[in-house]
Amino acid sequence: MTTNLVQFDAVVTDKKGNPVTDLRPEDFEVYANGRKQPVTNFSYISVEAGGPTNTSPTPPPRPADKTAPPIPPARLKSGQVRRTVALVVDDLGTSFESMYYVRRAPKKFVDEQMQPGDLVAIMRTSAGMGVLQQFTSDRNILYHAIERVRWNPMSRSGVSAFAPMEALPPGQDNTGGDSSNNGSVNNNGNRSSGTDSGAGTDADEFRDEIFSVGTLGALNFVVRGMGELPGRKSVIMFSDGFTILDREDPAKRQRVLENLRRLVDLANRASVVVYTVDARGLPYLGLTAADDATGRSPLQIQTMLDKRSQNYLDTQEGLHYLAEQTGGFFVHDRNDLSGAVRRVLDDQKGYYLIGFRPDESVFDKIKGRLRFNALQVKLKRPGLHVRTRSGFLGITDAEARPARHTRVEQLISALASPFASGDVPLRLTSLFGGDVVKGSFVTSLMHIDMSNVVFTDEPEGWHKAVLDVVALTFGEQGQVVEDINRTETVRVRKEAFDIVRREGLVYTMQVPVKKPGAYQLRVAVRDAQAEKLGSASQFIEVPDLRKDRLALSGVFLTTSTDASAQNAKPAAQPGATDAQANDESNQLRDAAVRRFRQGAKVDFLYNIYNAHTDAGVARPQLQTQVRLFRDGQAVFTGPLLSYDAGKQTDMKRLQAGGRLALGTSLTPGEYVLQVVVTDALAKEKYRTATQ
Repeated sequence: MTTNLVQFDAVVTDKKGNPVTDLRPEDFEVYANGRKQPVTNFSYISVEAGGPTNTSPTPPPRPADKTAPPIPPARLKSGQVRRTVALVVDDLGTSFESMYYVRRAPKKFVDEQMQPGDLVAIMRTSAGMGVLQQFTSDRNILYHAIERVRWNPMSRSGVSAFAPMEALPPGQDNTGGDSSNNGSVNNNGNRSSGTDSGAGTDADEFRDEIFSVGTLGALNFVVRGMGELPGRKSVIMFSDGFTILDREDPAKRQRVLENLRRLVDLANRASVVVYTVDARGLPYLGLTAADDATGRSPLQIQTMLDKRSQNYLDTQEGLHYLAEQTGGFFVHDRNDLSGAVRRVLDDQKGYYLIGFRPDESVFDKIKGRLRFNALQVKLKRPGLHVRTRSGFLGITDAEARPARHTRVEQLISALASPFASGDVPLRLTSLFGGDVVKGSFVTSLMHIDMSNVVFTDEPEGWHKAVLDVVALTFGEQGQVVEDINRTETVRVRKEAFDIVRREGLVYTMQVPVKKPGAYQLRVAVRDAQAEKLGSASQFIEVPDLRKDRLALSGVFLTTSTDASAQNAKPAAQPGATDAQANDESNQLRDAAVRRFRQGAKVDFLYNIYNAHTDAGVARPQLQTQVRLFRDGQAVFTGPLLSYDAGKQTDMKRLQAGGRLALGTSLTPGEYVLQVVVTDALAKEKYRTATQ
């Protein structure tokens, strides 16, 4: 949006909800603050790859083989993003009963509905922006995030979507139709029972208000983070709902409504469409086996059931309002939550981008505050329905976009971006390891492409470049486990200058890890003289070695040399003849970049932890195997080989490895090398480890 052009998106559907794509500018009437605006810019944007018809390949399903490695994610650039989707699970307001069904929807989306070019996040309203709560195209991270989606016992919703009716204690009046203590139902219909005191109900209502505002605050955080992301942006929120209509407490209604309006305003400014899904599906609101109506009159029973039904409708209000005001829709009264996601994705296939030239009053401030301009769109063709945003603030994109001038601001922006390298290409490889002295740790190799980095000439043939390096290691809840913030000076003479330009540099970092779990290393490099930036990130899961279960370190890959090959036995030959090995000087670069030529011989090294030993000879009984995958399909499976520990004495930490000869017939592309180790002496459940 500029002072000369205001653009907004709109979706048009027919009576059956099917998208309408053949409208022209003259079919629309646009009103800003009640005044009709001539349409000056108009286009229909198809989000599907390849135009109106989706020609993008169907994502491969998860392999049936549970030991198969995940498919490596595509390294998206900003211009390659088609859809940006946040699936938000409101675990602050979803019952245990609803959560069982909610967990299925994100999994099915990642399995079947996620497409190339999608940037996806799976978030919980009770959690911060940790490793598993970020926008990514990496299915592995998303699957781990889904595993963390669970019912929150501190939620404003209890075990069931609606609290069961409890028996009326002896001595209480059962002749009246309603009283404050005879089966009152609070705002979520789930906590108060027939024996609640007034104070207890007030406490529950206060708690529900706090958690409702907490849900909106978490959504606010999500939407704010989506503001600078590209592509068609949408939030799909699963929740048992929250009420914005409190008939007895207008002040509470106003507090929740104010937070809701702030969220709507933020979503509209960030061009985010919010879709809401009632996680309760189509519930049965009558008497169930869980209800105990003992001691209650028929009139009291009916009164409680009426309250249950009214509460069901009241808690849908907030979800309906949020979706309607941001151009989305509210999905309710349907048990197929995956179908609800599918309906949202169908709605995201395309939209009209409509623009008009605003008058100066649009950007006038009212009492020092930005003016909110009401937006209304009408269709001249009968039988159609249009959904768009309720309005916009009078601020241009240039004014709203934060300027990043300082070193710190530029580096923070690069670290926060979900995209890989920019002007300084980086490749990052992180490997888990552990030993008795250091404990568990993660070693990271970062390759910096120096071809475009600015070097200044110095006396006596020296060349100098200055690099700002920032690396942050995040835990599951977003806490920073380790941070590196350095300025590195690179000085090379003429004889090494060309090599550095051509081969780049490898930066090595090692981070101690005290607790097992999911971690992510995010790195950013800034060319201090040119102010060019690059960034990369790596997800890694650290096992708990204290549980005495079979585990493997990360796999170190390097082009083999004659020296390294002396003790390495051929493990596989997936193709034709061997090729000449790369120079030994390139080994560390190869380990970081992991890019090998056809016909190359690749050495792989790793450690085996917690192998069980035979009681008689104190030796392990292990078998190893190597497999090569492309696009989730095995292209080579090596034979099972018995592992020989040789003269090693530490059976809890064994060194292993081998050599893989890449055939000249292998198709260029991304492959996954998997090492499989089986311990014949371990319990069956923990017998196999892969890396």
